[in-house]
Amino acid sequence: MTTGRRSACSGFTLIEVLIALGIVALALAAGSQATMSLTRNAQRQSDLLLADLCAENEFAKARLARQMPAVGDSGSICVQAGVSFNVTTSTIATLNPNFRRVDVQVRDEANAPVLRISTVVGRF
Repeated sequence: MTTGRRSACSGFTLIEVLIALGIVALALAAGSQATMSLTRNAQRQSDLLLADLCAENEFAKARLARQMPAVGDSGSICVQAGVSFNVTTSTIATLNPNFRRVDVQVRDEANAPVLRISTVVGRF
């Protein structure tokens, strides 16, 4: 024979429900942070691609010119896919007078650096 005790109503206590809600809230916050990180990374990749197009345009100008690029700095605005970039081109003399080093730095609208690349242009 069993001694019969009435079983209590089965269910969750208020503390158990609050703990479960806390765990769910932490998981959602972590997921939100991961999503924001992926979004920022995608935007950064897009900015790098557009900045690279601006820099390559400056290199093409230097290579296609009929004369050696002048030593010094110059600036311009490059618009790619509706985004404006500030482009600074620095030309430096090398030890060999038949070559010039060309550095291009691309900055975003907030003037934060996005990309900096260099090449060497020779006399044609």
